[in-house]
Amino acid sequence: MLFKIKIAPYLLAIIGLLASCKPSELKSNRMVQDLKTWKFHRGEIPGAAETGFLDQDWQSVTVPHDWAIKGPFDKEIDKQTVKIVQNNEEVATEKTGRTGSLPFTGVGWYRTKVDIGSLDGRQMLLTFDGAMSNAEVFVNGQKVGERPYGYSYFYFDITTNLKANAENTIAVRLENLEYSSRWYPGAGLYRKVQLIEKDVVSFNHWGHTITTPVVSEDKAEVMIVSEASGDDLTVEAVIRNGKGEIVAESQAVAEAGQYVSKLVINSPQLWHPDHPELYTATLNLLQGEEFKDSETIRFGIRDISFTPEKGFQLNGVTTKFKGVCLHHDLGPLGTAVNKAALRRQMTILKDLGVNAIRSAHNMPSLEQLELADEMGFLFLAESFDEWKKPKVQNGYNLYFEEWAEKDVVNLVRATHNHPSIVMWSAGNEVPDQWGDDGVERMRWIQDIFHREDPTRPVTIGMDQVKAVMANGFGAIPDIPGLNYRVHLYEEAFETFPQGLLLGSETASTVSSRGAYKFPVESGYNKTYDDLHSSSYDLEYCSWSNIPEDDFVYQDDADWVIGEFVWTGFDYLGEPTPYDEFWPSRSSYFGMIDLAGIPKDRYYLYRSRWNDQDETLHMLPHWTWPGREGEITPVFVYTSYDSAELFVNGVSHGIRYKKKDSKLERYRLMWDDVVYQPGEIEVVALKKGQPVARKKMVTAGEPHHLVLEADRYELKADGQDLAFVTVSVVDMDGNLCPTASNQLDFEVSGNGSFKTVCNGDPTSLEMFHEPTLKAFNGKLVVTVETRTEAGSIELKVFSNDLPAAVLELKSVK
Repeated sequence: MLFKIKIAPYLLAIIGLLASCKPSELKSNRMVQDLKTWKFHRGEIPGAAETGFLDQDWQSVTVPHDWAIKGPFDKEIDKQTVKIVQNNEEVATEKTGRTGSLPFTGVGWYRTKVDIGSLDGRQMLLTFDGAMSNAEVFVNGQKVGERPYGYSYFYFDITTNLKANAENTIAVRLENLEYSSRWYPGAGLYRKVQLIEKDVVSFNHWGHTITTPVVSEDKAEVMIVSEASGDDLTVEAVIRNGKGEIVAESQAVAEAGQYVSKLVINSPQLWHPDHPELYTATLNLLQGEEFKDSETIRFGIRDISFTPEKGFQLNGVTTKFKGVCLHHDLGPLGTAVNKAALRRQMTILKDLGVNAIRSAHNMPSLEQLELADEMGFLFLAESFDEWKKPKVQNGYNLYFEEWAEKDVVNLVRATHNHPSIVMWSAGNEVPDQWGDDGVERMRWIQDIFHREDPTRPVTIGMDQVKAVMANGFGAIPDIPGLNYRVHLYEEAFETFPQGLLLGSETASTVSSRGAYKFPVESGYNKTYDDLHSSSYDLEYCSWSNIPEDDFVYQDDADWVIGEFVWTGFDYLGEPTPYDEFWPSRSSYFGMIDLAGIPKDRYYLYRSRWNDQDETLHMLPHWTWPGREGEITPVFVYTSYDSAELFVNGVSHGIRYKKKDSKLERYRLMWDDVVYQPGEIEVVALKKGQPVARKKMVTAGEPHHLVLEADRYELKADGQDLAFVTVSVVDMDGNLCPTASNQLDFEVSGNGSFKTVCNGDPTSLEMFHEPTLKAFNGKLVVTVETRTEAGSIELKVFSNDLPAAVLELKSVK
């Protein structure tokens, strides 16, 4: 048996407003304040940490905040002349858009003031979910600590630095170095900052571990291990189900400095991506008879195992990872965490059929994990992109020896109670894969993960497969993860002792939404004058492949336990294959573009992964003035096994999926279609009978705009978002697939314009300006609520089209 785990974790550190000691009658002794309002200054400035420093002329910002996302784009920003070994490059070349061409480098200062009451018997913690990067934190002019890694969670006890019954100043200095990242990392206090006030006698921060040593349909044994400071303590545990009903209670006293609550839940509702059932544990701390502290933790009950015989099993059922890799930026919103934007991303991924997410290549936000638990996603939580040997000059290699253990410890302790997390990743394509030092580092890091959490396996994304087979590196991780190198899967499986493999990063197929290149050819590193990649989904990179190369192994090899495709969404930076071209400042890898609009490739994966809904999708579009009489192949991505194609009513024959043909096993292709304006229709067949159909027509001239929101009712909390897709259509409502009209936006009422994005990786128009060209007929406008409830109106203008209006509503 390789790795057998029975656990039920989830920590959403919803720090308790409720407590139950003879349940629900006590008020919490703990208070949590989100520090949202700050003053910000870009650039170094003497004395900025001091209490008396005058910051009234600084910019007022709301945290989470990304100081760089408003640009402007500039090819000279962090221009890197580098040979990317991971991409098989042999010569260093100039990379202008590698980190997004946005002004994230340099120093930024943040300052805020907090009023503090009495500190008698109280403890004050200042917590950060992440700060980009090289954070130095000051309280009343005194430095209280630092944290270099921008993705790490960290906190400081600032009790002795505060003045009681007075106003106190908190200042944070951040500095992003040039040549410190391979993608756009963002800048600033991009995740939440909180001030936690609690009794000195209280639970330790991240002080609870929830596991379920026994899980069955009949019962689950829940073990809660709590850590607390103080003497003569008792912990009361109350578990409630999703309906709020109490299903188990217990009391615990100290055992070897910890408090162990053992509870049994009968007929438990198990957590699963298809039904992500969650429970809450309310933990009350008493000293004698006096109530001291309370925390409420949400968790899920589920059983996971990894074995050579059955692969990955969830609740006793073999399950393959249908996963995507995600960078942490939210497209036009930058890296500033926003739960509405994350929920929208994950809703789109659910429709795609995704059941797993890899946080690439960094520690995920707590908000993303909360949503993964709620919405049902398995999660591969990654730690680093770099160890001691550098990929970039000023990357994590500068901090590895001093900080790696501390960062891993905080990753595990902050997140280990999430049921969605089923694996830890020790790193991604680290150059330490070569040499004895790297082998020892792999053992060392994995041992830290095992010490902190013995219930989950550790993986790592390895791209130097020949090297790790030869030096023993690949034999160390619990789950060997291969990035690409599909042609080496079988050799690696035979070489490694673990008995299974994970496609930790796959495909890296490239495309631009709605862009099609002729003749239709498969190939790598193909480039064109317009700096777009073809959406026929046959173009890839020198190290990667088309999706079907992975599909075959995922479908035919039981010892391959799943894949994480690079990537779910496009992201800022890494514009391969155009990283030596300008303008090009965001990726082409996504199944979904930077605006959140699906590309054609989305439907290829959906046809395999979404087994609940029909998929029937045609490409390319059918509006090609000037291509009359030329070969214009038609591909169909569908969940059905066969279909017939008609062009202007004339059949072009039936195509069947063929298991002995890599492409035709997953795509239906009509390679000899000659373009004629008019109508194209595909009719899906089942047992020879029509069961579904899809039509496209040649579009006329742009006539009007169509506006469609992802949600029409929002929360009036000042941070909820609606994403409105704007389509340029002809007089009959058909999308104009090459339209590039300049559009302007105006929001009135109880909301405001936030951003706009069209998914074009070559556009240098700024996201926060209320004007943008449509890209291939579409773009997406983001509208933000205010704190007052009421109606919101979005109006979209164009010089050559009539204005369009959309009504939204915000409610308390």
